[in-house]
Amino acid sequence: MRLTLTKWHIWLGWLAGVPLLLWTISGLFMVARPIEEVRGTHLRAEAPVIATPANPPVFPRIDSSVRAVRSVELAQRPSGTQWIVRYADGGGRRASIETGAYLAPQLTSDEAAGIAEAAYAGDAPLAQMQRFDADANPMDLRRGRPAWQARFGDSHHVYVDAETGDVLAVRTRFWRAFDFMWGLHIMDLQQREDTSHPILIVSAILALLMTLFGAIILPWRYLKKQRARNKAA
Repeated sequence: MRLTLTKWHIWLGWLAGVPLLLWTISGLFMVARPIEEVRGTHLRAEAPVIATPANPPVFPRIDSSVRAVRSVELAQRPSGTQWIVRYADGGGRRASIETGAYLAPQLTSDEAAGIAEAAYAGDAPLAQMQRFDADANPMDLRRGRPAWQARFGDSHHVYVDAETGDVLAVRTRFWRAFDFMWGLHIMDLQQREDTSHPILIVSAILALLMTLFGAIILPWRYLKKQRARNKAA
């Protein structure tokens, strides 16, 4: 019985050794730095205070029969204060506070660049602006939103929602490495979101069995050594 368990323990060690090594390395990498640094909190400027308009703001026309509205709020942008109408489907529109009229459905490159520069607290210069559709987000965004990517220097990305002007994310080279390690940790390098899939579950079961067999074998080996010592005495 002991020999059988020992053989299984060895084979399971070979099978479970690789995922255990990957879990250890990726886990160690992910805890190496504070999560605030990973999220780029130090690169985010403080949100601007909403300027008090000289005249009472004109509320935008809302037609919930066409598109369900989740909320309407004021937001401060580099070009001035705007209404942000947020819809239940996740989209949004901007509107003027002076007239209540809706602004263009999509931000221009210059508008997005202004928002990104105001939100970025780093030292790197703005190098490039690139727009992505909702179904073609880059790997370091994955929000399912149309967005402008403002690249600062070689590695800092600030993502601005192309409809609302919201700053969706600030990404760094370390965040992308962290994201890769997270995908490695949960064994989902494509979407990096699925924490319950066959490969991960089977690997965890193999590691558990290897640990249990080892816990069973260890007392037997200890008792065998003790008996040998007693006989020698």
